[in-house]
Amino acid sequence: HEGNSLVEFAPHEIVRRGIVQVPEGRRLFDTLTVEENLLMGGYARPSHETADALEQVFSLFPAVKNHRHRVAGYLSGGQQQMVAIGRALMAKPKLLLLDEPSLGLAPIMVDKVFDMVRALVAQKGLSVLLVEQNVGNALHLSQRAYVLEHGHIVKSGLSADLLNDPDVQRSYMGL
Repeated sequence: HEGNSLVEFAPHEIVRRGIVQVPEGRRLFDTLTVEENLLMGGYARPSHETADALEQVFSLFPAVKNHRHRVAGYLSGGQQQMVAIGRALMAKPKLLLLDEPSLGLAPIMVDKVFDMVRALVAQKGLSVLLVEQNVGNALHLSQRAYVLEHGHIVKSGLSADLLNDPDVQRSYMGL
């Protein structure tokens, strides 16, 4: 973080420094309501900022607002992903780590998730690190990319260049 190691910091201290993760599989509190899940994401913020943060999430994800009093475990996968991203945004991150946001979603929801990520990337003051197996969508969305195989970087560069790379197209995009 800003040139410093985060190894010695507890997770809540990392969140306070502006780095927040949306884990693979969403990991919501299934028995809590949507709003309660969102409020959990804002626990590290001063209480006077919570209401504004909640309204910002609701404006970004109107479908989440419509389900604010529903138990999160009863939502569809796409709705749960919106809640998980919203929960992370409640912490007002500088760096948002998205781990496989399209995993397990219906194709139409995959498109909606990438539209959400595109909107997030457009926000000033927010950087997004995306880990995603949907290579085509990830490359269209990002500026830079790293291709990993067995934990090692095998290719890296501008996303546009990798999108046109014959090896990437053949090995990762089925072209």
